[in-house]
Amino acid sequence: MSVRVGYFPNNNSLWVLRHRGILERSLPDVEWVDLRSLPAGDRPAPTDGLPSAHGDHLFDGGYDFIGTGSTPPVTAQGKGLDIVYVAVSGSRHENGRLVVHEDSPITSLADLAGRRVALGHGSWQTTLLLFALDRAGLTWKDIEPVDAYGDAAQLFLDREVDAWVGSYPALTRVEREASVRELVETEGLFSHRSLWFTRRDFAEGRPEELAAIVAALQESDAWIRQNPRAAAELFAAEDGGDVDAWEHALRTRPFGLHPVSEDFVAEQQRAADLFHASGLIDRKISVAEAVLPEIGRLVESTRA
Repeated sequence: MSVRVGYFPNNNSLWVLRHRGILERSLPDVEWVDLRSLPAGDRPAPTDGLPSAHGDHLFDGGYDFIGTGSTPPVTAQGKGLDIVYVAVSGSRHENGRLVVHEDSPITSLADLAGRRVALGHGSWQTTLLLFALDRAGLTWKDIEPVDAYGDAAQLFLDREVDAWVGSYPALTRVEREASVRELVETEGLFSHRSLWFTRRDFAEGRPEELAAIVAALQESDAWIRQNPRAAAELFAAEDGGDVDAWEHALRTRPFGLHPVSEDFVAEQQRAADLFHASGLIDRKISVAEAVLPEIGRLVESTRA
């Protein structure tokens, strides 16, 4: 039986793994599913979104394993889907920021009330923005969120939005063309980790294949750490982007898979509670229910 792994560029680890043939050494029957090729409405948002609620190919067998940012598993559980967390990265707080123009009248988080804020809604950016608003005593309903994945940087540069939750390498371009100011430090607000998850039936029924995926990701991530320029060239060749910008982004990101920690579960639970309070998911969820101790031991055993 083949193992189907969903991938797309914005999960850097899976993208590089797809292009280097490491997993095929242990799983010759691996089938790679380019999530950007799924029909509109089923494909993930360009940042790290989960395929839509009603056509989710992770749960109809379209693929078995995926990596995203922190938000999609929360929304998946909110839809009643039986996910299981596999691993998390270290904190990527340096990779994303909530910014305004240097000359903006917005000087505090409270000033976001009534303002247009661009973000990739459904990605990690939603979580960061919810945390920022909560710190100021604001809610999702107090702002005008502008869901603008590929166009967000240009909207911000054109001043069609008042603030932007952006990430590198897109932020590199903006910082070259405009003076920006970080409205709140991401560090201490949100860890912004990469993470990987699967279905419970796959985690419990095919542990050897799951172990092979984790081990291959660890090996591939080690290669990225040692070869950031070569890895950057893989990404730039795909999107026509700037190799230097990609190299900078990759050098500032932590690579390597870690077991799900209590701190991560607590942060995810806080996010889940804010999602529910804001009406962004329909039910309260327990993040801890998606954590299996035996998977944590598996991931720990693969760490160098």
